Formats: sequence, C-alpha cells, structure tokens
Amino acid sequence: MASDRDFYQILGVPRNASEDEIQRAYRKLARAHHPDVNKDPSAEDRFKDISEAYAVLSDPSTRRRYDAFGPDFRQVPEDVDPEEWRRARAGAGRTRQGARGGFGYSNVGDIDLDDLLGGLFTGRGGRGWGAVPGADQTAEIDLTIDEAFHGVRRSLTVGSGSRARSLEVTIPPGVTDGQRIRLAGQGGRGSDGAPPGDLYLIVRIAPHPAYRLVGRDLYVDLRLAPWEAALGTSVAVETPAAEAKVKVPAGTSSGKRLRLRGRGLPNPRGKPGDLFAEARIMVPPRLSKAERDLFEQLAAVSDFEPRRQR
Repeated sequence: MASDRDFYQILGVPRNASEDEIQRAYRKLARAHHPDVNKDPSAEDRFKDISEAYAVLSDPSTRRRYDAFGPDFRQVPEDVDPEEWRRARAGAGRTRQGARGGFGYSNVGDIDLDDLLGGLFTGRGGRGWGAVPGADQTAEIDLTIDEAFHGVRRSLTVGSGSRARSLEVTIPPGVTDGQRIRLAGQGGRGSDGAPPGDLYLIVRIAPHPAYRLVGRDLYVDLRLAPWEAALGTSVAVETPAAEAKVKVPAGTSSGKRLRLRGRGLPNPRGKPGDLFAEARIMVPPRLSKAERDLFEQLAAVSDFEPRRQR
C-alpha cells in the first residue's frame, strides 16, 4: 500500500520539492501508468499509489502533517507536537525492546510514554488502557467525471450489520482519482468517552465514454475529415463545463494534441487542469464517384510522402 511507502519516493521528487515540481512529476507518472494506456497488470495499483501520494503532497496542510508524522499522519491528533511524537515513538521502541528482557511498558529511562501521550498507553490511574480514541476508517466512493468536475451531494452507507449507518456527504468540485476526503469524527467510536476517529473517503472516478482523465487533465478525441486537417478549421467539442471551440491549424496530423488551458478539472488550491483534444483523421468508409475522382486528382498532383515524415 502507498501509505507504507514514502510519498516523495513514489513521485520521485526530493522532500523540498516545490508544488510545481510535484505536479509535473505526478502528471508524467500518471500518464505513464494510467490503466487506460498501460495494460501492465500492476499499472492500476501503481496509479493508485501515485494518485494517493499526489493527493497528500499537493495539499500544503496535509503535506506538513505528513512531513511531521510520516505514515502515521492520519492517526495523530491535531494538537500533538511533532517533537513529542518522535520522542514518544523512540521511547516506545526502546520499551518494547526492554519488555523482551523483563522491563515494563510505562517508564523506561527518562521517557514517560503515558505523560507524553496523555494516557494513550495506560489509564490515568494506571489501571488499564483507559479512554482510547476511535480508529480511523476508510471507504471508497465512485464518481463520474461530471460529478468530480461539478461536485455532488451523496448518501452512502458505511459499516455493515448493526454497525451500518447512513451519511450525507458533499463532494467538492475538483476531486481527483485516488484523493482522500476526510470526514472528521465519522470513523470508529472511541471508548470511555474518547472522541471517535475520522472517516476517509477514497475517490474512484469511473471511465467516461467521451473523456480520459489523467490527474486533472482531460483528453478527448477530435475527429477530423482529411480536408479539415489539411486546410484548418474550428470544431466544437463538449467539455464537462460547456461547449468549447478548438481551433485546428492547417496541416494537423493524427495524434496532434490541441490544448485548451484551464478546461480540465477545477483545482480549489491552484491552477485547474487542461483539456487536450487529440486529432483523429477519419476517412469516408465509402466514397462516391465524385469523391473518388477528387482524391485521385489529389494523388496525381501531390508530392506528399507521409512515410518519410517524422
């Protein structure tokens, strides 16, 4: 799982990487490992790891917590001091090692874990575990590209059997595949009056018949007739927001990407994604006599050699 690995290593960036460097690394990796383009059986898991790493590191507040607490950042309460947490972790490691030699768990050397963590390991009177905060939980939520673009309000059921409960959640515009949405206090129940944990919704965006989604960028096929590609034209394309015009320059070949800046998924914390219209030159499946005559005339006068083009 990505949470057991270093998110910076997953994206291949240094720990002091800028937001732009993180975004560029994510886009490059996401394009290479997206299941729609990479048929390797491991590509989907790799893409999920990349998406989770980006979701954490692209959010400044979440990134600060990850830098401070590492893989435990989702479980550590908001008011815990990072330095005390590191000391407590180090002390817990020494305590466990000492326990194998017959030492106790409460106090080793100069570090009192119960004092540092506010009674997490023992009760205030030393008579057991005491109040234990509820565990964090995760659940997946499936969205369409349109729902991810505009945002949506959903009813969902978490848990099962007697523990099942229904929630009304609001998904903000601009969520990405693999992103985690934190619902504070909606996780497992705490004991002895301790607060509940948090619920993390993992966003899964379903494939779309017209668009391909990579990060926040949308890709759409732009079908062109041969003469449109050769002479240039303007073509209307549908986007999740509204219809947009794509200006096709003369001499466009199949595979050329035409960018519409800012027409991808919105980004609450920065620049939105882009929409890329990929040219696909289509020919009539059956030619009329007049069309055939014109193509034959073109073939006779043209010195164009497509197989020599680079």
